[in-house]
Amino acid sequence: MTNSNKKVQRIVIAGGGSAGWMTAAALSKLLGKNLDICLIESEEIGRIGVGEATIPPIRVFNQLLGIDEQEFMRTVQATFKLGIEFTHWGALDDNYIHSFGTTGKECWAAEFQHFWVGGKQKGIEGEFGDYCTELQAAKQGKFFGSKDSPLNYAYHLDAGLYAKYLAEFSQNHGVRHIEGIIDDVLINGKTGHIDGLRLQNGELIEGDLFIDCTGFCARLIEGALNTGFESYSHLLPCDAAVAVQTEKTAEPRPYTQSMARDSGWQWRIPLQHRVGNGLVYCSRFISDEDAIASLMDNLESPPITQPRIFKYKTGRRLKGWNKNCVAIGLASGFVEPVESTALHMIMSSILRLMKLFPHDDISQANIDEYNQQTQEEMERIRDFIILHYKATSRDDSAFWRYCQNMAIPESLSHRIELFKDTACVCLTETELFRIDSWTQVMLGQGIMPKHYHQIVDNMTDTELKRFLAGLKQMVDKQVAQMPSHQDFIDQYCKSTP
Repeated sequence: MTNSNKKVQRIVIAGGGSAGWMTAAALSKLLGKNLDICLIESEEIGRIGVGEATIPPIRVFNQLLGIDEQEFMRTVQATFKLGIEFTHWGALDDNYIHSFGTTGKECWAAEFQHFWVGGKQKGIEGEFGDYCTELQAAKQGKFFGSKDSPLNYAYHLDAGLYAKYLAEFSQNHGVRHIEGIIDDVLINGKTGHIDGLRLQNGELIEGDLFIDCTGFCARLIEGALNTGFESYSHLLPCDAAVAVQTEKTAEPRPYTQSMARDSGWQWRIPLQHRVGNGLVYCSRFISDEDAIASLMDNLESPPITQPRIFKYKTGRRLKGWNKNCVAIGLASGFVEPVESTALHMIMSSILRLMKLFPHDDISQANIDEYNQQTQEEMERIRDFIILHYKATSRDDSAFWRYCQNMAIPESLSHRIELFKDTACVCLTETELFRIDSWTQVMLGQGIMPKHYHQIVDNMTDTELKRFLAGLKQMVDKQVAQMPSHQDFIDQYCKSTP
Protein backbone atom coordinates (compact mmCIF):
# COMPACT_ATOMS: atom_id res chain seq x y z
CA MET A 1 0.00 0.00 0.00
CA THR A 2 1.39 3.45 -0.87
CA ASN A 3 0.49 6.97 0.09
CA SER A 4 1.77 8.81 -2.95
CA ASN A 5 2.73 8.16 -6.53
CA LYS A 6 5.83 10.28 -6.94
CA LYS A 7 9.50 9.83 -6.21
CA VAL A 8 10.58 11.32 -2.89
CA GLN A 9 13.28 13.84 -3.74
CA ARG A 10 12.34 17.21 -2.24
CA ILE A 11 13.03 17.20 1.51
CA VAL A 12 11.88 20.17 3.55
CA ILE A 13 13.19 20.50 7.11
CA ALA A 14 11.12 22.88 9.24
CA GLY A 15 13.24 24.28 12.04
CA GLY A 16 16.94 24.51 12.80
CA GLY A 17 18.64 23.93 16.13
CA SER A 18 20.30 20.63 16.91
CA ALA A 19 17.43 18.53 15.50
CA GLY A 20 17.16 20.39 12.20
CA TRP A 21 20.84 20.67 11.47
CA MET A 22 21.69 17.11 12.59
CA THR A 23 18.99 15.91 10.18
CA ALA A 24 20.25 18.13 7.38
CA ALA A 25 23.85 17.06 7.94
CA ALA A 26 23.07 13.34 7.87
CA LEU A 27 20.70 13.40 4.88
CA SER A 28 22.96 15.63 2.80
CA LYS A 29 26.13 13.70 3.56
CA LEU A 30 24.78 10.15 3.38
CA LEU A 31 21.81 10.39 0.97
CA GLY A 32 22.18 13.82 -0.56
CA LYS A 33 23.23 13.01 -4.13
CA ASN A 34 19.65 12.18 -5.08
CA LEU A 35 17.88 14.67 -2.83
CA ASP A 36 16.98 18.34 -2.90
CA ILE A 37 17.16 19.40 0.76
CA CYS A 38 16.20 22.74 2.22
CA LEU A 39 15.95 23.87 5.84
CA ILE A 40 13.71 26.69 6.99
CA GLU A 41 14.46 28.54 10.21
CA SER A 42 14.12 32.00 11.64
CA GLU A 43 16.49 33.88 13.91
CA GLU A 44 13.38 35.41 15.51
CA ILE A 45 12.38 32.04 16.95
CA GLY A 46 14.64 31.10 19.85
CA ARG A 47 16.15 27.68 20.39
CA ILE A 48 15.99 25.65 23.58
CA GLY A 49 19.75 25.13 23.26
CA VAL A 50 20.44 23.42 26.58
CA GLY A 51 21.04 19.84 25.36
CA GLU A 52 24.75 20.07 26.05
CA ALA A 53 25.52 16.63 27.52
CA THR A 54 25.62 13.61 25.24
CA ILE A 55 26.03 9.84 25.40
CA PRO A 56 28.55 7.68 23.47
CA PRO A 57 26.50 6.93 20.32
CA ILE A 58 27.07 10.53 19.20
CA ARG A 59 30.61 9.47 18.32
CA VAL A 60 29.22 6.92 15.86
CA PHE A 61 27.02 9.62 14.34
CA ASN A 62 30.00 11.96 13.90
CA GLN A 63 32.07 9.16 12.39
CA LEU A 64 29.31 8.43 9.86
CA LEU A 65 29.50 12.07 8.82
CA GLY A 66 33.29 11.91 8.56
CA ILE A 67 33.72 14.58 11.23
CA ASP A 68 37.23 14.99 12.67
CA GLU A 69 36.95 14.73 16.46
CA GLN A 70 39.69 17.20 17.32
CA GLU A 71 38.37 19.91 14.99
CA PHE A 72 34.81 19.26 16.17
CA MET A 73 35.72 19.52 19.85
CA ARG A 74 37.71 22.71 19.39
CA THR A 75 34.84 24.30 17.47
CA VAL A 76 32.06 23.42 19.93
CA GLN A 77 34.22 24.04 23.05
CA ALA A 78 33.71 20.41 24.06
CA THR A 79 35.04 18.45 26.99
CA PHE A 80 34.92 14.70 27.53
CA LYS A 81 32.20 12.88 29.44
CA LEU A 82 32.66 9.49 31.09
CA GLY A 83 29.31 9.35 32.85
CA ILE A 84 26.97 11.14 35.25
CA GLU A 85 27.43 11.67 38.97
CA PHE A 86 24.18 11.39 40.93
CA THR A 87 23.99 13.04 44.34
CA HIS A 88 21.07 12.85 46.83
CA TRP A 89 18.95 10.66 44.51
CA GLY A 90 18.58 7.38 46.38
CA ALA A 91 18.89 9.06 49.76
CA LEU A 92 20.12 12.36 51.13
CA ASP A 93 23.92 12.63 51.07
CA ASP A 94 24.41 9.56 48.88
CA ASN A 95 26.52 9.68 45.75
CA TYR A 96 27.25 7.37 42.83
CA ILE A 97 28.41 7.57 39.22
CA HIS A 98 26.59 6.00 36.29
CA SER A 99 29.52 5.56 33.95
CA PHE A 100 29.68 4.56 30.30
CA GLY A 101 32.08 1.71 30.97
CA THR A 102 31.89 -2.04 31.26
CA THR A 103 32.28 -3.24 34.83
CA GLY A 104 34.38 -6.29 35.66
CA LYS A 105 34.28 -9.46 33.61
CA GLU A 106 31.34 -11.73 32.85
CA CYS A 107 31.09 -15.42 32.08
CA TRP A 108 28.74 -17.39 29.85
CA ALA A 109 26.16 -17.89 32.60
CA ALA A 110 26.24 -14.68 34.58
CA GLU A 111 27.25 -11.04 34.29
CA PHE A 112 29.80 -9.48 36.62
CA GLN A 113 27.27 -8.14 39.14
CA HIS A 114 26.61 -11.73 40.27
CA PHE A 115 30.28 -12.17 41.22
CA TRP A 116 30.31 -8.83 42.99
CA VAL A 117 27.11 -9.58 44.95
CA GLY A 118 28.54 -12.99 45.87
CA GLY A 119 31.72 -11.35 47.06
CA LYS A 120 29.83 -8.79 49.10
CA GLN A 121 27.79 -11.49 50.82
CA LYS A 122 31.00 -13.40 51.57
CA GLY A 123 32.58 -10.31 53.16
CA ILE A 124 34.95 -9.50 50.28
CA GLU A 125 35.28 -5.71 50.32
CA GLY A 126 35.06 -3.52 47.24
CA GLU A 127 32.62 -1.08 45.65
CA PHE A 128 30.97 -2.10 42.39
CA GLY A 129 32.59 0.89 40.66
CA ASP A 130 36.08 -0.27 41.66
CA TYR A 131 36.03 -2.60 38.66
CA CYS A 132 35.18 -0.03 35.96
CA THR A 133 37.95 1.97 34.27
CA GLU A 134 35.65 4.79 33.07
CA LEU A 135 34.13 5.23 36.51
CA GLN A 136 37.47 5.38 38.29
CA ALA A 137 38.89 7.76 35.67
CA ALA A 138 35.87 10.01 36.19
CA LYS A 139 36.31 10.03 39.98
CA GLN A 140 40.00 10.88 39.65
CA GLY A 141 39.57 13.50 36.92
CA LYS A 142 41.56 11.47 34.40
CA PHE A 143 41.09 10.89 30.68
CA PHE A 144 42.92 9.43 27.70
CA GLY A 145 41.36 9.14 24.27
CA SER A 146 42.36 8.25 20.74
CA LYS A 147 40.86 6.55 17.72
CA ASP A 148 41.66 3.24 19.39
CA SER A 149 40.83 4.35 22.94
CA PRO A 150 39.45 1.57 25.15
CA LEU A 151 37.37 4.16 27.01
CA ASN A 152 33.70 4.55 26.19
CA TYR A 153 33.01 8.28 26.30
CA ALA A 154 30.81 11.10 25.06
CA TYR A 155 31.01 14.90 25.05
CA HIS A 156 29.86 18.01 26.82
CA LEU A 157 29.33 20.62 24.10
CA ASP A 158 27.89 24.04 23.40
CA ALA A 159 24.54 23.29 21.71
CA GLY A 160 24.47 26.63 19.91
CA LEU A 161 27.96 26.13 18.50
CA TYR A 162 27.08 22.54 17.57
CA ALA A 163 24.07 23.69 15.53
CA LYS A 164 26.21 26.36 13.86
CA TYR A 165 28.92 23.80 13.07
CA LEU A 166 26.43 21.42 11.49
CA ALA A 167 24.74 24.26 9.58
CA GLU A 168 28.02 25.06 7.85
CA PHE A 169 28.66 21.35 7.29
CA SER A 170 25.20 20.85 5.76
CA GLN A 171 25.39 23.86 3.46
CA ASN A 172 28.77 22.64 2.24
CA HIS A 173 26.94 19.44 1.25
CA GLY A 174 24.26 21.23 -0.71
CA VAL A 175 21.52 22.03 1.82
CA ARG A 176 19.66 25.26 1.04
CA HIS A 177 19.14 27.46 4.07
CA ILE A 178 15.96 29.54 3.96
CA GLU A 179 15.42 32.30 6.51
CA GLY A 180 11.74 32.69 7.25
CA ILE A 181 8.78 32.06 9.51
CA ILE A 182 6.15 29.48 8.54
CA ASP A 183 2.79 31.18 8.17
CA ASP A 184 0.70 28.28 6.85
CA VAL A 185 0.94 24.53 6.22
CA LEU A 186 -0.83 23.54 3.01
CA ILE A 187 -2.64 20.20 3.21
CA ASN A 188 -3.70 18.23 0.13
CA GLY A 189 -7.46 17.80 0.22
CA LYS A 190 -7.36 14.31 -1.31
CA THR A 191 -4.40 12.64 0.40
CA GLY A 192 -4.13 14.62 3.61
CA HIS A 193 -0.42 15.01 2.92
CA ILE A 194 1.48 18.25 3.31
CA ASP A 195 1.96 19.90 -0.08
CA GLY A 196 3.99 22.87 1.04
CA LEU A 197 4.80 25.54 3.59
CA ARG A 198 3.91 29.17 3.02
CA LEU A 199 6.22 31.67 4.68
CA GLN A 200 5.27 35.04 6.10
CA ASN A 201 6.90 36.75 3.11
CA GLY A 202 4.54 34.83 0.80
CA GLU A 203 7.11 32.34 -0.51
CA LEU A 204 5.81 28.80 -1.02
CA ILE A 205 8.16 25.89 -0.24
CA GLU A 206 6.88 22.66 -1.75
CA GLY A 207 8.18 19.21 -0.90
CA ASP A 208 7.66 15.46 -0.99
CA LEU A 209 8.78 14.67 2.57
CA PHE A 210 8.63 17.15 5.46
CA ILE A 211 10.74 16.88 8.61
CA ASP A 212 9.23 18.63 11.63
CA CYS A 213 12.02 20.03 13.81
CA THR A 214 9.94 22.90 15.22
CA GLY A 215 10.39 21.86 18.85
CA PHE A 216 7.65 21.52 21.42
CA CYS A 217 5.11 23.39 19.26
CA ALA A 218 5.28 20.57 16.64
CA ARG A 219 3.99 22.98 13.99
CA LEU A 220 3.60 20.31 11.28
CA ILE A 221 3.08 16.92 12.92
CA GLU A 222 0.59 18.23 15.48
CA GLY A 223 -0.42 21.72 14.46
CA ALA A 224 -1.28 20.69 10.89
CA LEU A 225 -1.79 16.91 11.05
CA ASN A 226 -3.34 16.59 14.54
CA THR A 227 -1.37 13.44 15.23
CA GLY A 228 -2.03 13.16 18.97
CA PHE A 229 0.17 12.86 22.04
CA GLU A 230 0.64 10.31 24.82
CA SER A 231 1.59 11.98 28.10
CA TYR A 232 4.17 10.56 30.52
CA SER A 233 3.53 13.28 33.13
CA HIS A 234 2.12 10.83 35.69
CA LEU A 235 5.37 8.86 35.46
CA LEU A 236 7.85 11.71 34.96
CA PRO A 237 6.36 14.61 36.93
CA CYS A 238 8.96 17.31 36.18
CA ASP A 239 7.58 19.78 33.63
CA ALA A 240 9.88 22.80 33.68
CA ALA A 241 13.52 23.82 33.73
CA VAL A 242 15.51 26.97 34.35
CA ALA A 243 18.96 27.29 32.77
CA VAL A 244 21.88 29.67 33.28
CA GLN A 245 25.50 29.76 32.16
CA THR A 246 28.37 30.49 34.54
CA GLU A 247 32.06 31.28 34.36
CA LYS A 248 34.63 28.51 34.18
CA THR A 249 36.66 28.83 37.39
CA ALA A 250 38.06 25.31 37.78
CA GLU A 251 39.26 22.42 35.68
CA PRO A 252 36.32 20.65 34.01
CA ARG A 253 35.19 17.36 35.50
CA PRO A 254 35.02 14.50 32.96
CA TYR A 255 31.39 13.84 33.90
CA THR A 256 28.02 15.55 34.20
CA GLN A 257 26.72 16.31 37.67
CA SER A 258 23.09 15.66 38.62
CA MET A 259 22.14 16.80 42.11
CA ALA A 260 18.66 16.01 43.41
CA ARG A 261 16.87 18.96 45.03
CA ASP A 262 13.62 19.13 47.00
CA SER A 263 11.39 19.42 43.92
CA GLY A 264 13.58 18.15 41.11
CA TRP A 265 17.27 18.07 40.26
CA GLN A 266 20.11 20.35 39.17
CA TRP A 267 22.59 19.76 36.35
CA ARG A 268 26.12 21.03 35.95
CA ILE A 269 27.87 20.58 32.57
CA PRO A 270 31.50 21.75 32.21
CA LEU A 271 32.65 23.08 28.82
CA GLN A 272 36.03 24.48 27.89
CA HIS A 273 34.93 28.12 28.12
CA ARG A 274 32.00 28.07 30.56
CA VAL A 275 29.68 25.86 32.60
CA GLY A 276 26.07 25.01 31.76
CA ASN A 277 23.70 24.85 34.74
CA GLY A 278 20.03 24.19 35.18
CA LEU A 279 17.29 23.04 37.49
CA VAL A 280 14.66 20.58 36.27
CA TYR A 281 11.58 20.79 38.49
CA CYS A 282 7.91 19.98 38.95
CA SER A 283 5.79 23.13 38.96
CA ARG A 284 3.22 21.43 41.19
CA PHE A 285 5.73 21.45 44.04
CA ILE A 286 7.74 24.65 43.51
CA SER A 287 7.13 28.05 41.92
CA ASP A 288 9.21 29.40 39.05
CA GLU A 289 10.59 32.13 41.36
CA ASP A 290 11.69 29.62 43.98
CA ALA A 291 13.17 27.36 41.31
CA ILE A 292 15.30 30.23 40.03
CA ALA A 293 16.38 31.06 43.57
CA SER A 294 17.30 27.42 44.27
CA LEU A 295 19.44 27.26 41.14
CA MET A 296 21.17 30.58 41.71
CA ASP A 297 21.92 29.65 45.35
CA ASN A 298 23.68 26.46 44.24
CA LEU A 299 26.01 27.73 41.51
CA GLU A 300 29.74 27.07 41.77
CA SER A 301 30.78 30.19 39.85
CA PRO A 302 29.36 33.61 38.87
CA PRO A 303 26.59 33.66 36.24
CA ILE A 304 27.29 35.14 32.80
CA THR A 305 23.69 34.97 31.50
CA GLN A 306 20.26 35.61 32.96
CA PRO A 307 18.28 32.54 34.05
CA ARG A 308 15.86 31.34 31.38
CA ILE A 309 12.77 29.21 32.03
CA PHE A 310 11.16 26.79 29.61
CA LYS A 311 8.16 24.53 30.12
CA TYR A 312 7.72 21.09 28.62
CA LYS A 313 5.48 18.04 28.58
CA THR A 314 6.94 14.57 28.89
CA GLY A 315 5.52 12.07 26.44
CA ARG A 316 5.56 11.06 22.81
CA ARG A 317 3.73 11.83 19.61
CA LEU A 318 1.38 8.93 18.82
CA LYS A 319 3.04 8.72 15.42
CA GLY A 320 6.56 9.95 14.82
CA TRP A 321 5.87 9.56 11.11
CA ASN A 322 2.40 10.60 9.91
CA LYS A 323 1.59 10.70 6.18
CA ASN A 324 4.53 12.53 4.58
CA CYS A 325 5.76 14.19 7.77
CA VAL A 326 8.41 12.87 10.19
CA ALA A 327 8.89 14.57 13.55
CA ILE A 328 12.45 14.63 14.91
CA GLY A 329 13.63 16.02 18.22
CA LEU A 330 11.25 17.74 20.64
CA ALA A 331 8.47 17.73 18.04
CA SER A 332 8.47 13.92 18.28
CA GLY A 333 8.40 13.81 22.06
CA PHE A 334 10.47 14.35 25.16
CA VAL A 335 11.38 12.16 28.08
CA GLU A 336 13.53 14.43 30.20
CA PRO A 337 17.23 15.32 30.38
CA VAL A 338 18.45 13.35 33.41
CA GLU A 339 20.33 10.78 31.29
CA SER A 340 21.28 13.14 28.43
CA THR A 341 19.23 11.28 25.84
CA ALA A 342 17.80 14.23 23.87
CA LEU A 343 20.52 14.42 21.20
CA HIS A 344 20.67 10.63 21.05
CA MET A 345 16.97 10.36 20.24
CA ILE A 346 17.43 12.93 17.48
CA MET A 347 20.28 10.86 16.09
CA SER A 348 18.45 7.52 16.35
CA SER A 349 15.37 9.02 14.66
CA ILE A 350 17.54 10.25 11.78
CA LEU A 351 19.27 6.89 11.35
CA ARG A 352 15.92 5.09 11.54
CA LEU A 353 14.50 7.38 8.87
CA MET A 354 17.49 6.79 6.59
CA LYS A 355 17.20 3.01 6.94
CA LEU A 356 13.49 3.19 6.06
CA PHE A 357 13.83 6.05 3.59
CA PRO A 358 11.20 5.93 0.82
CA HIS A 359 12.34 5.44 -2.76
CA ASP A 360 9.59 5.82 -5.34
CA ASP A 361 6.83 6.47 -2.86
CA ILE A 362 5.99 6.54 0.82
CA SER A 363 5.03 3.06 2.00
CA GLN A 364 2.63 2.57 4.89
CA ALA A 365 4.68 -0.46 5.90
CA ASN A 366 7.73 1.80 6.29
CA ILE A 367 5.71 4.27 8.33
CA ASP A 368 4.36 1.54 10.61
CA GLU A 369 7.80 0.06 11.18
CA TYR A 370 9.28 3.47 11.95
CA ASN A 371 6.52 4.24 14.44
CA GLN A 372 6.80 0.84 16.13
CA GLN A 373 10.56 1.19 16.60
CA THR A 374 10.19 4.76 17.83
CA GLN A 375 7.58 3.80 20.41
CA GLU A 376 9.67 0.91 21.71
CA GLU A 377 12.76 3.09 22.04
CA MET A 378 10.89 5.86 23.84
CA GLU A 379 9.26 3.48 26.29
CA ARG A 380 12.51 1.70 27.16
CA ILE A 381 14.31 4.99 27.75
CA ARG A 382 11.28 6.24 29.71
CA ASP A 383 11.43 3.21 32.03
CA PHE A 384 15.15 3.68 32.70
CA ILE A 385 14.60 7.32 33.64
CA ILE A 386 11.58 6.55 35.84
CA LEU A 387 13.88 4.19 37.76
CA HIS A 388 15.89 7.18 39.01
CA TYR A 389 12.80 8.74 40.59
CA LYS A 390 11.08 5.60 41.85
CA ALA A 391 14.10 3.90 43.44
CA THR A 392 14.51 6.35 46.30
CA SER A 393 14.19 6.23 50.05
CA ARG A 394 13.74 10.00 50.24
CA ASP A 395 10.60 11.12 52.02
CA ASP A 396 11.82 14.59 53.06
CA SER A 397 9.73 16.52 50.52
CA ALA A 398 6.32 16.22 48.89
CA PHE A 399 7.96 15.74 45.49
CA TRP A 400 10.06 12.77 46.54
CA ARG A 401 7.18 11.20 48.46
CA TYR A 402 5.14 11.39 45.26
CA CYS A 403 7.93 9.73 43.26
CA GLN A 404 8.44 6.99 45.82
CA ASN A 405 4.74 6.11 45.87
CA MET A 406 3.76 6.58 42.21
CA ALA A 407 2.57 3.66 40.12
CA ILE A 408 5.08 2.61 37.44
CA PRO A 409 4.83 0.55 34.25
CA GLU A 410 4.73 -3.21 34.73
CA SER A 411 7.76 -3.53 32.45
CA LEU A 412 9.86 -1.50 34.92
CA SER A 413 8.34 -3.07 38.03
CA HIS A 414 9.26 -6.54 36.74
CA ARG A 415 12.83 -5.45 35.97
CA ILE A 416 13.30 -4.02 39.48
CA GLU A 417 11.88 -7.11 41.19
CA LEU A 418 13.97 -9.45 39.03
CA PHE A 419 17.15 -7.61 39.97
CA LYS A 420 16.17 -7.39 43.63
CA ASP A 421 15.54 -11.14 43.83
CA THR A 422 18.18 -12.57 41.50
CA ALA A 423 20.68 -9.83 40.42
CA CYS A 424 19.58 -10.50 36.82
CA VAL A 425 19.05 -7.77 34.23
CA CYS A 426 17.29 -9.11 31.15
CA LEU A 427 17.32 -6.83 28.12
CA THR A 428 16.43 -6.92 24.45
CA GLU A 429 19.18 -6.53 21.87
CA THR A 430 18.05 -3.09 20.71
CA GLU A 431 17.87 -1.33 24.08
CA LEU A 432 19.98 1.80 24.49
CA PHE A 433 20.90 1.33 28.15
CA ARG A 434 22.70 -1.95 28.70
CA ILE A 435 23.26 -4.17 31.74
CA ASP A 436 26.03 -2.02 33.21
CA SER A 437 23.81 1.07 33.14
CA TRP A 438 20.85 -0.62 34.82
CA THR A 439 23.09 -2.27 37.40
CA GLN A 440 24.97 0.93 38.30
CA VAL A 441 21.77 2.92 38.77
CA MET A 442 19.90 0.25 40.73
CA LEU A 443 22.83 -0.41 43.05
CA GLY A 444 23.57 3.31 43.28
CA GLN A 445 20.02 4.02 44.41
CA GLY A 446 19.91 1.31 47.02
CA ILE A 447 18.44 -1.75 45.28
CA MET A 448 20.61 -4.59 46.56
CA PRO A 449 20.00 -8.13 45.20
CA LYS A 450 19.16 -10.86 47.69
CA HIS A 451 20.64 -13.68 45.63
CA TYR A 452 23.17 -14.28 42.85
CA HIS A 453 23.77 -16.95 40.20
CA GLN A 454 24.95 -20.24 41.65
CA ILE A 455 27.86 -20.43 39.21
CA VAL A 456 29.67 -17.95 41.48
CA ASP A 457 29.88 -20.66 44.14
CA ASN A 458 31.94 -22.81 41.79
CA MET A 459 34.78 -20.58 42.97
CA THR A 460 36.22 -20.88 46.44
CA ASP A 461 36.18 -17.72 48.54
CA THR A 462 39.93 -17.42 47.96
CA GLU A 463 39.53 -17.74 44.20
CA LEU A 464 36.71 -15.18 44.15
CA LYS A 465 38.77 -12.75 46.23
CA ARG A 466 41.75 -13.19 43.89
CA PHE A 467 39.51 -12.75 40.82
CA LEU A 468 38.03 -9.47 42.11
CA ALA A 469 41.40 -8.15 43.31
CA GLY A 470 42.97 -8.84 39.92
CA LEU A 471 40.24 -6.90 38.12
CA LYS A 472 40.62 -3.95 40.48
CA GLN A 473 44.40 -3.91 40.05
CA MET A 474 44.00 -3.85 36.27
CA VAL A 475 41.62 -0.86 36.49
CA ASP A 476 43.89 0.98 38.94
CA LYS A 477 46.90 0.46 36.66
CA GLN A 478 45.06 1.78 33.58
CA VAL A 479 43.79 4.89 35.38
CA ALA A 480 47.17 5.63 36.99
CA GLN A 481 48.74 5.92 33.52
CA MET A 482 46.21 8.51 32.28
CA PRO A 483 46.81 12.27 32.24
CA SER A 484 44.35 14.62 33.88
CA HIS A 485 41.23 15.52 31.91
CA GLN A 486 42.41 19.13 31.55
CA ASP A 487 45.92 18.13 30.44
CA PHE A 488 44.51 15.83 27.76
CA ILE A 489 42.15 18.55 26.47
CA ASP A 490 45.05 21.03 26.36
CA GLN A 491 47.12 18.81 24.08
CA TYR A 492 44.30 17.24 22.06
CA CYS A 493 41.53 19.76 21.37
CA LYS A 494 42.04 23.02 23.24
CA SER A 495 39.87 25.82 21.89
CA THR A 496 41.30 29.23 21.16
CA PRO A 497 39.47 32.23 22.67
